[in-house]
Amino acid sequence: MHTLCARGTMKPEITAAVGFLSRFLRIKGHVNDRQLQTFSQSLQDILAEQYKHHWFPDRPCKGSGYRCIRINHKMDPLVWQAGQRIGLTIQQLYLLLPSELTLWVDPFEVSYRIGEDGSICVLYESQPGPAIGMPTTATTSSPSGNGAPVSPMVDTHISCKEELMVLGRASPSKAYNMMTVSS
Repeated sequence: MHTLCARGTMKPEITAAVGFLSRFLRIKGHVNDRQLQTFSQSLQDILAEQYKHHWFPDRPCKGSGYRCIRINHKMDPLVWQAGQRIGLTIQQLYLLLPSELTLWVDPFEVSYRIGEDGSICVLYESQPGPAIGMPTTATTSSPSGNGAPVSPMVDTHISCKEELMVLGRASPSKAYNMMTVSS
């Protein structure tokens, strides 16, 4: 099977993620239309190249951490690379973008969280297409004893972000206490 058929396209997901980030640059100003267009196209190209071997529509959570765009106390290197192409310094990017941002770019869903304790919001969501070997809907029926086969590729459909919420935080909340011991 051809790789593009097996992997599917990632264009709508990347377009949604890039559009989201580009809106911050446009809203906060200091970036003209040409720069914004260059930033958007550069980031689309960078993400497509970065994700091309890490895109698994049959297992959307696989590679989710690799595809995660993260800005916390460090600028995401892919966003930084696109920013450099339009002459932005890292300090300017920090001023234009949220200081705490997690953006998940997964097959069929793009979600984000602003702040470490913020709510997870969905930017883009779609259903898997009718490609060979892929489920035709994003949800699977629960075993009800009706004899209908469940897709072997997806036991249950839970998004990567739902999994994060169910399993708990990947990092501690800011409301934790530290105890230091001195001698």
